[in-house]
Amino acid sequence: MSPKFKEEKGYVFKIYSNEEERKHIHVIKAENEAKFWLEPAIELANNHGFSDKDIRNITQIILKYGDEFKRKFTEHIGKRLDD
Repeated sequence: MSPKFKEEKGYVFKIYSNEEERKHIHVIKAENEAKFWLEPAIELANNHGFSDKDIRNITQIILKYGDEFKRKFTEHIGKRLDD
């Protein structure tokens, strides 16, 4: 299960349940996907298809909602670990 945390400007922000516990978020739009670390600082982990302009836009959105994404990540991982 990979809940959608937010959708903004066509970008979908979500996590995948069976990944590492370091806080991160995946961003998907069309055939493109990127992964950003949320801690210790917001940082691009990998990018598959997004332009530099897209990455800048996505980074701004993640900076805006970073605390919310961290909280939701923790909530989701807690549910997964309790299953």
